[in-house]
Amino acid sequence: MFGYSMVQMVRAHAAKLEISLREDLLNLYKPFKWIPCFLHNLLEDFVKKRKKFSVIIEFEEGCHKAGSKQVNEVMEKHRKNKVKQDFSRISCCSAEVTPKGLEEILSSCHHIRKIYLNRKVRALLDVAVPSANAKKIVRNNKVLTGKGVTIAIVDTGIYPHPDLAGRIIAFKDFIKNRTKAYDDNGHGTHCAGDAAGNGLASNGKYAGAAPEANLIGVKVLNKMGAGSIETMMEGVEWCIQYNERNPAQKIDIISLSLGIPSKNYTNENADPMVKMVEEAWGLGITVCVAAGNEGPDYGTISSPGVSEQVITVGALDDQDTAETRSDDDVAVFSSRGPTIYGKTKPDILAPGVNIISLRAPGSYLDKLQKSNRVGKDYFMLSGTSMATPICAGISALIKQQNPALTPQEIKVLLKSGADLWTDRDPNIYGAGYINAENSVPDTLHYKEGQD
Repeated sequence: MFGYSMVQMVRAHAAKLEISLREDLLNLYKPFKWIPCFLHNLLEDFVKKRKKFSVIIEFEEGCHKAGSKQVNEVMEKHRKNKVKQDFSRISCCSAEVTPKGLEEILSSCHHIRKIYLNRKVRALLDVAVPSANAKKIVRNNKVLTGKGVTIAIVDTGIYPHPDLAGRIIAFKDFIKNRTKAYDDNGHGTHCAGDAAGNGLASNGKYAGAAPEANLIGVKVLNKMGAGSIETMMEGVEWCIQYNERNPAQKIDIISLSLGIPSKNYTNENADPMVKMVEEAWGLGITVCVAAGNEGPDYGTISSPGVSEQVITVGALDDQDTAETRSDDDVAVFSSRGPTIYGKTKPDILAPGVNIISLRAPGSYLDKLQKSNRVGKDYFMLSGTSMATPICAGISALIKQQNPALTPQEIKVLLKSGADLWTDRDPNIYGAGYINAENSVPDTLHYKEGQD
């Protein structure tokens, strides 16, 4: 078997191939054990030219232009091979390649740092908002509502619910390329309500943390709640480009209630999804990311939540009691740290159990879980997916109070304002239970402290 060319390719270029991609390439040989030996060469040639892999190609620092040129030249020689999307900000591109094309890329393109499998990404308000102390935050005799702040929900889309009327200011669809806001899964609509629903259809009962914030829907997950590293990166890249095109009304906050089990890339900055969210963070966009739903095991923080920079949000079970915190605890499903790179995470906990928010009628979740409907306008879900937009909504209140704050300063305020549990493991509880009243600064003057 070790004479086979794809095995030789994997052995020769192992350092440049992510382990998942290496495994998938070698698994192409599994059917060979049932094929007569004299047909192996013929079958291998067929597989090398026909089998396609979706990949993310990362170039060496400062070599994106030269590397892209070399890769494109190779792609032109091979049928079924093509570059799909360029991510020049983080020196990457996405592509579809055959093993034959991949073999030539690895042997003739000298600026490649790593090639990753474009893995699948998945989508990971009743008493929740009062529990987070986010109701009627008053500063300078003004109730903060997130007005003037824009939150991008990078998810399954947003259904134009009455509780969001007039506040979905833009919509981008990377799945079906539609121009009007919709949500065929329902997850993104729920998240939008967690962050910024105004409770119109419930007389204010199921309002989110920032009921007057603007929303932008960025659909990167399909009807089943699934997408890829590529679509997630496209969504965040689009948010960055949106700010470049709209300097007067920028996206202030990205809420990412999606993720993927983290793979060890030596350090988190080698992870393509981490690189993309940190690019947005560095350009002034506060990024809130779900920790994941793989608890109670330790070391289960999802990517891109493994990033040291972004705000990684775990889920708290408030036991449906807004009035008391003595019975509150981390949700059993909430992912624990440390990250696969040994860093302490999550950063903070927010309510994430039995959260009532907006329903997207006729969506996949709406049909699948009819028992979760609350009246005709609302829906109940649990997960760090729900905790994350609640954190994003509270971040919008902080941003409204002081628009000049950086993402890092907002993160420090959230963590320093959290309610602590004495002697609790920060790899389970983070800085503690989010508390908007304690986190929103009293004045517009704030100097960043130590995180």
